[in-house]
Amino acid sequence: MRKRGLAIEQIRDLLKDSDDVEYQEFLIHKQSYMLIYIPSIVDMEVIHKQIAYVLVQEALSDDKDQDLVSKLNNGSLFPLPNNQIQDPPEAVNALVEGKAILCAEHFNQLYLFDLVKYQKRAVSESQNELVVIGPQEAFIEDINSNLSLLRHKIKHPAFKTIRYEVGKYTKTIVYMVYIEGLCKPEVVAEVDKGIAEISIDGALGISYLSEQMKKGNHTPFPQFQYTERPDSVAASLLEGRVGILQDGTPSALLVPVTLFSLLQSSEDYYQSYMSASWIRIVRIFFAIISLILPSLYVAITTFQSEMIPSDLLLTIAAARENIPFSALTEALIMELTFEGLREAGTRIPKPVGQTVSIIGAIVIGQAAVQAGIVSAPMVIVVSVTGIASYIIPHFELGLAMRLLRFPLLIIGGTTGLIGVFILTFIIFGHLVSLKTFGAPYMQPLAPIVLQDWKDVFFRVPSPGMTKRSSSFTNRNIRRQPKK
Repeated sequence: MRKRGLAIEQIRDLLKDSDDVEYQEFLIHKQSYMLIYIPSIVDMEVIHKQIAYVLVQEALSDDKDQDLVSKLNNGSLFPLPNNQIQDPPEAVNALVEGKAILCAEHFNQLYLFDLVKYQKRAVSESQNELVVIGPQEAFIEDINSNLSLLRHKIKHPAFKTIRYEVGKYTKTIVYMVYIEGLCKPEVVAEVDKGIAEISIDGALGISYLSEQMKKGNHTPFPQFQYTERPDSVAASLLEGRVGILQDGTPSALLVPVTLFSLLQSSEDYYQSYMSASWIRIVRIFFAIISLILPSLYVAITTFQSEMIPSDLLLTIAAARENIPFSALTEALIMELTFEGLREAGTRIPKPVGQTVSIIGAIVIGQAAVQAGIVSAPMVIVVSVTGIASYIIPHFELGLAMRLLRFPLLIIGGTTGLIGVFILTFIIFGHLVSLKTFGAPYMQPLAPIVLQDWKDVFFRVPSPGMTKRSSSFTNRNIRRQPKK
């Protein structure tokens, strides 16, 4: 038996200099009870109506036949479930997670009530993955709300959720979600091991998890797919993939990932198959353009100008007649300027950010041409490249393309087309060698899986997509019964 008030004193000592902790004392039948909670993270309405009010009524009651502790132990006092512990440090850890503590000075038992209620915003539209047709809702920072959005879409007992706690100080809640029977057990085991082995001070964003779980850090290409759309996560789970949700982050991670899954948009499946196929072909074409167009232009105009038709070559030569820089220097100046404007448009407040970036690009480009610093064709090439990079639906892949554009540009300006081709093949070889959670990054192109081509460069009508992609799963392949 502890000394009188020792548990309360230990809790007070552990929480010293925490002025937002509330200590509410109740004197019931000459015995002192202390209710401890943090008002900013608990449901104050429940505290007042279902705990404090009950304790006040008990203090005013003349019924002394049964001790209050006995009522607490048999669960007849409060309508709320509670847990009983005896360790004050454990109780303090629960307190900062949103629980309330009730303790008696004359008894060594502590009672915990789960009343967590953090401030959260309402479910809103997706900001980064906009669609014209289809659901508009997006994840928010509250993980319970995000789980409810997924539960609303997948109503089946095979939908599994595994809970983790990551971060020594933040104690961030993380969930792994998947559909049992569709995904590969080895992928689930690998993700489970990866999350369980994370040992960091805090996880403030879901990118903390992806950095810790990466198998190889020597690639610019994303090994996880980020999404803020519940419908994208639900569709991916139905394909046999695994999702990762983190509290405090309005995004989810999806694994495994392939290059072609990063080039797909959720709207591809809400439009007609003809429209979706055409848009997907355009998207893949401009993804390639965003990577190699500046390097091809610089290489051809510098070393292989005989490949350009005579009329066009004369036009380019006339435009570059008074330019003091080489084509490579021109391209680097414009590319770096465009990257700076893009970053400025991101950091400037939204009402003026987009306007500043667009107007800035137009004004600076026009002024640079008039001043004779860069040529008009170079401005066109860089502008088309910048627009092409915006067509890539996933930001991480677009960022990788922007990063690789510079070494390709430098190689093209120093060695010509042969250097561009060699570096392009090296990049392709790197992509072919990549695997994410056992899935080849370039499947179904390398290795070739013709069955999966129904949903890569184009999309066949829904009745024709009877099987799940073998890039992600080899279990329960058939999604539709044979007709």
